[in-house]
Amino acid sequence: MARTDYFHDPDAPTPNSIKVAVSALVRDSQGRILMIHRTDNDHYSIPGGGLEAGETVTQALIREVKEETGIDVKVTDLIGIFSNPDHVIAYDDGEVRQEFSICFRADPIGGELRTSSESKEVRWVVPSDVSSLDVHPSIALRIERGLTPSARPYYT
Repeated sequence: MARTDYFHDPDAPTPNSIKVAVSALVRDSQGRILMIHRTDNDHYSIPGGGLEAGETVTQALIREVKEETGIDVKVTDLIGIFSNPDHVIAYDDGEVRQEFSICFRADPIGGELRTSSESKEVRWVVPSDVSSLDVHPSIALRIERGLTPSARPYYT
């Protein structure tokens, strides 16, 4: 399903839903970040997706990272809660969602890189190279906060 992200856009459609989503900043032993090139909006992103009924947010995170990247992870820390009403995501089925994502740090514990229907490319990226990729500002903020050691989780 295709999507269009609106960010601080006065012409954005009005949201008609909010769904709990999760995302992960996964770093390997060399400090590189696990990133995907999304199929739905053509941006680079950290892996993540929606919470399904019957699972916890960490179970959703582990499932989503595996589905999108092939990598198994262990959740280690909360980065923050990102809920910007100025970030609206319109899907081609008519759903218009307000951003709401809980972002975690996670360590890779197994698996092998592979693409999926949601990721046309999966790779490890050196943090200094992230700015050269087409990353949506909301994801860039999650990465920035995840790379900044803090005793307190971020929230809006």
